[in-house]
Formats: sequence, structure tokens, C-alpha cells
Amino acid sequence: MNVQSKIAIRHSTCPHDCPSACGLDIEVIDGQSIGRVRGSKQQTYTAGVVCAKVARYAERIHHPERLMYPMRRTGPKGSGQFTRITWDEALDEIAAKFNAAERDFGAESVWPYYYAGTMGLVMRDGINRLAHEKKYSRFYGTICATVAWTGFAAGTGKVAGVDPREMAKSDLIVIWGTNPVSTQVNVMTHATKARKERGAKIAAIDIYDNDTMKQADIKILLRPGTDGAFACGVMHVLFRDGFADRAYLDKYTDASPELETHLAERTPEWASNICGVPAAEIEAFAHLVGNTPRSFFRLGYGFTRSRNGAAQMHAALCVPTVTGAWQHEGGGAFFNNAAIWKFDKTLIEGLDVMDPTTRRLDQSKIGRILTGDAEALQNGPPVKAMLIQNTNPITVAPEQALVRQGFAREDLFVAVHEQFMTETAVMADLVLPATMFMEHDDLYYGGGHQHISVGAKLIDAPEECRSNHEVLQGIATRLGATHRGFGMTPRAIIDETLKASGRGTVDELEADLWRDIQPDYRASHYLDGFAHKDGKFHFKADWSSVPIANAGLMGDWAGMPSFPDHWAVTEVADAAHPFRLATSPSRSFLNTSFNETPSSQAREGVPTVMIHPVDAAEHDIADGDAVTLGNPRGETTLTARIFDGVRRGVLIAESIHPNRSHIGGRGINMLTGGEAIAPYGGAPFHDNKVWVRKA
Repeated sequence: MNVQSKIAIRHSTCPHDCPSACGLDIEVIDGQSIGRVRGSKQQTYTAGVVCAKVARYAERIHHPERLMYPMRRTGPKGSGQFTRITWDEALDEIAAKFNAAERDFGAESVWPYYYAGTMGLVMRDGINRLAHEKKYSRFYGTICATVAWTGFAAGTGKVAGVDPREMAKSDLIVIWGTNPVSTQVNVMTHATKARKERGAKIAAIDIYDNDTMKQADIKILLRPGTDGAFACGVMHVLFRDGFADRAYLDKYTDASPELETHLAERTPEWASNICGVPAAEIEAFAHLVGNTPRSFFRLGYGFTRSRNGAAQMHAALCVPTVTGAWQHEGGGAFFNNAAIWKFDKTLIEGLDVMDPTTRRLDQSKIGRILTGDAEALQNGPPVKAMLIQNTNPITVAPEQALVRQGFAREDLFVAVHEQFMTETAVMADLVLPATMFMEHDDLYYGGGHQHISVGAKLIDAPEECRSNHEVLQGIATRLGATHRGFGMTPRAIIDETLKASGRGTVDELEADLWRDIQPDYRASHYLDGFAHKDGKFHFKADWSSVPIANAGLMGDWAGMPSFPDHWAVTEVADAAHPFRLATSPSRSFLNTSFNETPSSQAREGVPTVMIHPVDAAEHDIADGDAVTLGNPRGETTLTARIFDGVRRGVLIAESIHPNRSHIGGRGINMLTGGEAIAPYGGAPFHDNKVWVRKA
């Protein structure tokens, strides 16, 4: 007799490091496993659409290679030789190693390290509570968004913009510095709705002919790191040809006459010589923007990967401000809604016991930190012990040669809490099995939209998997850490956090499914003034005091241009390194999440590098050849893909593939730098000079 499975549709939010934070409808089968995952039609930004990799989440959560038990390394570091141990043994050892490091080198020699493998506030940020109570080295997250946040807030005064659903009401959607077909599918949902219903045009501005460019009506192909020059050429035309809204500029902006004077010599021809876009295309794009009041600029995370990224983001943001597009429904700009959440994370992060004098180590400099660089260590003690959650630095961090060297230290103790045996886990002393988002409670927000939500536990975790919070509780008990957050359930923490933030209770938010907290129209369009103290949009940026959280000024911040400009600080190709390389995101991986799922592996195939046909011919490279890329930081070998959708002198390696997937086992981040981007830090993943030769 066949017994029919009972399928219930439950709701959650995608936790992965993506601004879409999609609302999900999930098939829960017999209360024990999941089936299909769909984008929820009830959540108005998701609008029923979800990316293919999350739609196939069952193959990830029920993957046969998931970690199930705590394990201790038995062979040399990196050998992959482990033996199963108990949770008590694992937690006892972590506490003992942390206490030993603190006794011998001080509390700051312990560095809890994490990032955005989950965007749930409890499971992502709870590790800070342990760091703050124990006075361990604090964590400064710089890999993802710091640079772009800074550029946006330099103009508006905060990181928030027009309701992204208004793209559907636009007549021109400018997608700049992001490839949403691959990385933020819901952007395309609303943009294509505008094209279908309003006849809107979609313009894509990027450095290669990616999947979004292929769907665009207007394609602008820039040289890497030249967005500022392109923006200046466009604004020159807007002022010259009468498209600048002078009444709007007088009321809402700080220095439009100075800006106009500054732009007078930054002609389309000047811009073309820098960015590579023909002057006629710059003129045509400027006229299109100038003649389209409802122009929506959807600005992306690509800006945050370049040494001049903050200045470039600011320059791009200035374009719709010159035309006064903010005044119109479907007009203005959006990057991220970080400023609207206003969650009080005191309980989650233990902010009530934080000592601000404890050093705050830069995530992007992990290679330098672990190899003893005094500047990166802020002249403090070496890092001797780490707990790593939600990230895979052996693969994703820049300066991989240094990162590998650091993790290979015999005197460094590392415990990795993970879902799969990542390349970082392979280098660990202890590996601990972690839950996935359907197996615990958490609190979510959407960086790319305006919804908050509770993601409730839907099924039990397999075998001995434990949540981040449970692991922190176990370690805290053994270390004598007594912060009350360690004694609470995740649901109780969510409830208290919501109440402290003026967001009601956990039961109320869960009943809402996805609560829309978009500020009203006037606030979103800054019609009552921008968020700077003077109420103005700042064309003249004060980079020393941009109103965002930061760890102090870094890099050549004093050399940054006040007005929009081309800031020539990118890593310039030279005779020895004639190519510029960008490590743009792939469609089926999300950083290194989904590296393990068969469908993502099948779609992405082997690591490749796109090279222009003429460049390939000059280097005697054929499609499918093994090629080695190199620069002073290191080398990697991968497969050539001849592609006329890149400019000459530009290479694109969509990532992030595991290091082991590269020929020779050295990944793409062997080539990327870790020096701080001005003014507040970041990592220049798309800003590398390299040479190339047939392997």
C-alpha cells in the first residue's frame, strides 16, 4: 500500500548574501524534509520569482556530503584527515585553546571571524556578543559593501533610496555596476515589467557583455574603473544642453554652480578617452536621461570592488540628481536600504559590554593579519586562535598566498563551524556541523528592498548539526561568559530585539510573514530634504566625515576628488602586466555557497577566463586552452574562453570557484589585493593588473 506524503507550504526568507532576500514558499514534506522552493507572490518585491539555485535548495539541504558530526584533525593541516569526536570534546577544546591564547598573548589574540553566509541577524552577528564580552579582537567587515555605501551616503547623507518596486513605474531603468540577471533576479522582475507595461528602456552599464547586458536595450561598455569619467561626460552634456533642473538644484543640492564649472572641461570626448565609450554614445545616453524624467538608477555592488569605487558610486549617483529625477515617481536612485532597518542589536551583539578600545581587525586583511603584519595587527599581539562561522576565507579572501600561509601556521588554532567541508574547513583543527536556515529561527531584512521577516524553523536539523547560537552558548558556558543573550533562545532574542527596535513582537512579525517598512514617498525621494545636516544632496563630498559606521579613515582618502571625477588610483596595466582582471560574480554560485550543489556545478563547469579574440590571437591562445594569469601577488591557471563581449586588454573570470577546481589548485584570489580602499576600507576584487600566457 502506497502512503502519500503530506506536503505543507511554509514560508521563510532566503538567508544568503544577496540584496534580494527573497520571500519563499517552501514545500515541507511530512515535517521532515523539503521539496520545491518558490518565490512568494505575497511578498511584493520577490513577486513570485526566485533564482534557480535557491529554487533547487533541496539538493543543498539534503546533500549527502553535509557535515553531520564534530571532527578533530588527525593529519597535517590541509590533509583532510579528521576523526569524529563528541560535541563536549569539541567545545572543551575550543575553550581551552581560547583560554590558553588569552593567558599567553592577551585576549586580543583570539579573533572570532565571520561574515554573510547567513544574513540572519541572530546567527550572523551573535558571534560578536562573545567577542565583546571576552574583549577578543573585534571584526571589521569590509569585503562586501563598505565602499559603495560610502559613495552613496556621501551624496544623500544615508544609505537609502527610492522604493525599488518603483522601477516598474519608470520609463528608463539604468542598471549600473550590477549584473542582476545573475545576482539579483528581482531587479529584472520590476525592470522588465516597466518595459512590458510602459515601453520603458533598460540601460545596462558594465565592463563586459554579461547576462544583464544581453537583456538591455542600451548597452554601455566601460573600461574597468572609469565610471566616474563616464558620469562626468554625461553630466557635462546635461548642463550644456539644458537638461539640468536648475530649480531643483537650487533647492536641494549644495554646490551646483561649482559642479557645472568643474564639468565644463569634462566633455564627452574627454570622458571617451578614459572610459572607452564613443563620445556619440555618451551624448546619446545623456539626452536619453535628460529627456526621461522617470529615470531610475539602480546602482550596484560592482562599485565596491575598485580602488576608486566610492568616488565612482558618488559620481553615478550625481547623474539623476542633476536632472532632478528624484522628484518623479519611478525616478531617482537606489542602492541599498541599510538606513531604514534601525534594529537595536544591543542584545544580539552584546553591545552593552563592548569595549571600543579593543582592536578591530580588517576582514580583508586576514592574510596579512595571520602572517604577522604589524600594521594589519595594529601593532598588537598575533592572532593565535579563531572561531570561524558563515564564511570561507581560504577561498574568498584576497591575497590568497598570504591567507594560505597564515592558515598553515602550526601555532594557530582554528575551529570552523560549517555546513560542508569547505577549503577553510579542510585547514581547521576542529570542524563543527552547522544548521541551515530552515533548521533554526532567525530575523531577516532585505538590503535590496524594504521587508523584514521572521524565518521560523521548519524542519529538524540532521544528526548532530547545531546552530551558530547553540555553538556560541556552549563555548560561552565553558569560558565563563555570562551575557544574558547566551541564556536565551533565538526566538526570545528576536522578540526582545523587535520590541527594543519599536517593531512589535516576534509573534506579530511572524503573522505578517513579510512586513513592508518602506518609508513614505516623500522621505524615499528626499522631497523634504536629503539626510545631511544641511538638508542638501552633496555634489561636493566630504570624504573625511561620510555619515556611515566605519573603523576610521584608510588609504589615500585625502587625495579623493571632492566633485565627481575620474580618480586615477586603480591598478594600471603596464608592460609586464598588460591586462586588467575583474573577478565578477557567477550566476550559479553565491560567493562559495552552492559550490557543492550538482546543478550549480554543472552550469558553471570549470573555471574560465574571458579574453578578447584579438588579445587571444596575439598570445597564441585558443578557446579551451589552459592559461596562467599572474601578477606580483601570485598565479592561477584556468581555461580560456574566447569572447568578444569584453574590451581588449580586459579579462573577466566569473567566480568564485573552489581553489581546487583551478588547474594546480590555486584560485582566482591569488591575484587580488588586500590593501584598504579609501576612505573606510574594502577589497579591490575587480581591480587587478595581470599577465596571461598559455599554460
